[in-house]
Amino acid sequence: MKKIEQNKKQKRERILKAAQEIFQSNGFISTSMDKIAEQAGVTKQTVYRYFESKEVLFKSALEAQRLQASNDFLKALDLEDTIKALNTFAEGYIERHLSKEHLANIRLLVSEGPMVPEITRAFYAVGPNRTKTRLAQFFKDRFHIDDAQFEIDVFLNTLVSMRMTLLTGLDAPPSSAKIQEHSAKGVKVVLKLLDL
Repeated sequence: MKKIEQNKKQKRERILKAAQEIFQSNGFISTSMDKIAEQAGVTKQTVYRYFESKEVLFKSALEAQRLQASNDFLKALDLEDTIKALNTFAEGYIERHLSKEHLANIRLLVSEGPMVPEITRAFYAVGPNRTKTRLAQFFKDRFHIDDAQFEIDVFLNTLVSMRMTLLTGLDAPPSSAKIQEHSAKGVKVVLKLLDL
């Protein structure tokens, strides 16, 4: 990679890192492009050269965060054994959705999403919609069900049902054993809904 291209890539990564940190600590509304530029060590014009608006930068920061995080839970759906695939998916999904970064994003969406709905749309475009699309294909391929949206919603909501107590600070993060137990129960729930 040429030096100029490498410098551009590094600037973009610094901007995204600064944006992730500031959006999570200050919220979307209170975050300015000036603050992001200052933390990234670039000018505001440089930020706008890479990202045309704060909303585009927010979505790009979410996408970068998604790529940095483990998304192996989606790869689990490629496993040959259907029950093992669902259990492995469920465990990874729970771990990802109870991560510190994800919880910070949820807090931001709950507090500011009603005032700035574009951040909620950006969040869903980056994560939940992809997961639901992949699960819908899995249910079609493995169970021959064309429309399992209700069952998918119940399954995903069951998996993250332990998130609320973490969001509010009532509980500490669950152990791996607790996540495995919760995952297995979630898989049983969705299989029962599918009459399997």
